[in-house]
Amino acid sequence: MRRALTALVAAIALALPFPLAAAPAVRLPDLDNRLMDPFLAAEGSQAIVFLFASVDCPISNRYAPVVQRLYETFSKRGVTFWLIYPNPSESPVVIREHLKAFNYPVHALRDPNHELVKLTGVSVTPEVALYDRARALVYHGRIDDRYVSLGLERPVATRRDLEEALATTLAGGRVRDAATQAVGCFIADFVQ
Repeated sequence: MRRALTALVAAIALALPFPLAAAPAVRLPDLDNRLMDPFLAAEGSQAIVFLFASVDCPISNRYAPVVQRLYETFSKRGVTFWLIYPNPSESPVVIREHLKAFNYPVHALRDPNHELVKLTGVSVTPEVALYDRARALVYHGRIDDRYVSLGLERPVATRRDLEEALATTLAGGRVRDAATQAVGCFIADFVQ
């Protein structure tokens, strides 16, 4: 009986046009030090991209044009993009300058206590976590395969992992490679 009830609840949850369970509770400071939950702020989104960045990571900064292109393509389709700055020493003033210098069109939040870092399991910048409409983590890893390892870069990417994951997620499919290894600057655990 219990197994049948569990199966029924699961079937109903899959059929609903909105998530049955609440999104993970995360409250991060914005650039005005107001706490906000990025999942609730993106309530009507088809998907949420968390891109972890750092003002002084050269690999992260080299991806600014790719992030701009992805934003232009997928924000029109209901995807919310957040730049997440996990380094506690990066102030709102420095982050605003970074956003302006690299012409980032997306919203930015700080994660000084690594709440979202821990939730998503990211370890470097740039690294992404993609959540679907039901607020389930469907992809975690690199933006693309341009960087093979630290110091070894392809002239152009041969796989566009985040773009493929977004297209698949928006089409209602399952992401083929749900986790990839990102290459970038290590997110130090300054939080004790």
